[in-house]
Amino acid sequence: MNYYMIGQNIRKFRKAYNYSQEELAEKVGISVTHLSHIETGNTKLSLPVFVSLAEVLQVHTDELLVETTSNSTQLDYTKEEILSILDRCTPNELCIIKDIIYTTKSALNKYK
Repeated sequence: MNYYMIGQNIRKFRKAYNYSQEELAEKVGISVTHLSHIETGNTKLSLPVFVSLAEVLQVHTDELLVETTSNSTQLDYTKEEILSILDRCTPNELCIIKDIIYTTKSALNKYK
C-alpha cells in the first residue's frame, strides 16, 4: 500500500475544501502532527481515521486509494476529482466556475 500517495490524495482533497491541517485534524479528532505525518506518508493510518477523513472530506474511500499510472486512468481520475469538487459547490459558485472554464479554454485555443 502506497501511504505517500494516499497522503497526497488526502492533502489534495483537504486543499479543495480550503481546510488547514488544523481544521481537518480537529474535525477528524486527531493531532495536527498525526495529520501531517499521514499526508507525507510518514505514518500508517488506522482504518477508523481513514474512514473519518473520507467522511469529513466527503469523498469515497477509493478516491483516496487511487494510484494513477496510465494517461487514461489519470484522465478518468482527474475528471472524477473535478466532479467531486463541483458536487460541493453552490449554484452561484458553479456559474462562476463555468465562466472561468469557458474563458480558460478559449484562451488555450487562441494560443495553441
